[in-house]
Amino acid sequence: MKIGIVTTWFERGAAYVSRQYMKLLERNNNVFIYARGGEKYAKNNKEWNLPNVTWGEKALFQTNGTPINKLDFSRWIKSKKIDIVLFNEQQWWPPIIWAKELGVIVGSYIDYYTEETVPLFEVFDFLICNTERHFSVFDWHKQCFYVPWGTDVELFKPRRKREIDKDKVVFFNSSGYNPERKGVYPLLKAFYSLKEDNKKLILHSQVDLRKYYKDIAFMVDELQGNGQLEIINETVGAPGLYHLADVYCYISKLDGIGLTLPEAISCGLQAIVPDNAPMNEFVKEGVNGQLVKVDRFFRRKDAYYWPNCDVNIDDLIKKMSFYLENYDKIEQLKETSRKYAREKLNWSDRSNLIDEIFNNIEKTAINCKLQKTIYSYELSRRTLKDIMLYPYFLFKTLKR
Repeated sequence: MKIGIVTTWFERGAAYVSRQYMKLLERNNNVFIYARGGEKYAKNNKEWNLPNVTWGEKALFQTNGTPINKLDFSRWIKSKKIDIVLFNEQQWWPPIIWAKELGVIVGSYIDYYTEETVPLFEVFDFLICNTERHFSVFDWHKQCFYVPWGTDVELFKPRRKREIDKDKVVFFNSSGYNPERKGVYPLLKAFYSLKEDNKKLILHSQVDLRKYYKDIAFMVDELQGNGQLEIINETVGAPGLYHLADVYCYISKLDGIGLTLPEAISCGLQAIVPDNAPMNEFVKEGVNGQLVKVDRFFRRKDAYYWPNCDVNIDDLIKKMSFYLENYDKIEQLKETSRKYAREKLNWSDRSNLIDEIFNNIEKTAINCKLQKTIYSYELSRRTLKDIMLYPYFLFKTLKR
């Protein structure tokens, strides 16, 4: 069978998801990647510029998220003779309709959705949910499948016991370009309040945290001055920096999966996360980590289906202190995390399930009414300038 994956394709979380699906599916199928235009390309990176990758041409006009050039996309489907297309985080809907009109079975990896867009997912022949929380929203779909997320436990594995900071409990957070969503602010405040001295915090960030959090810049300066805080500002590919730490502090406000969480656990780190899905789907308190109480939930500005959460700082301090007080048990706890990952988070174990899904998907009929709703939805997101510049898009929308 020939399977196409439409995705962003460079050093980014969504691409890692697509690559994991590619690796499992290509065991028994021919898999092709269509790297969407409009985002970053990785043509000069041998890790991403693979023989089965087609670098999509940029769309003729910039749409609301994940644009695709119709002619180029259609050529790809026809030339590769694609049977099934799996869209990863496709937020602009017309390409799904284009693929169905070409007779291709279309599926979606579920990540981003709002109250308004949930019904639109009926257009897909099948859906794949990697968390229980996502599955709870889409279990009405006739072909919705729950595939528990996992990671490459052979790539993400413990290294030899470190020599640097071996007398300390090292906490770690990887926030990339989004320290606000990844909980750096409450983490810094909690770490600063810890009374114990046998501690260190490593932050992997792509932004200047002093400028990002001006009100607590003094904490950053003081902690760096006494050697208790290290900030790493660089892009680091897999398997990352987990080997530098003991405890992964992922105080995320909101996540679709939180890819770094199973990676860290697989590397043998204990994890501290909010007691909120999907983070608490990967962490079992007292086994591979600690759950922090949530103080409040609040909506995100873009109306994403699930709300943000803020953790209780005092409870976060308590959960971090647990590891400082039990420093002598750290290595044993880390072994427990690794054991949990091998038993519960091994992505290779999903191979048979994924093959079964792709081998038994049934094609659904084109729903003209639903397609009209989708085009109307996209039209509602266009500006007047867009409509004036692209009358063809308007014509197609009204015609339907």
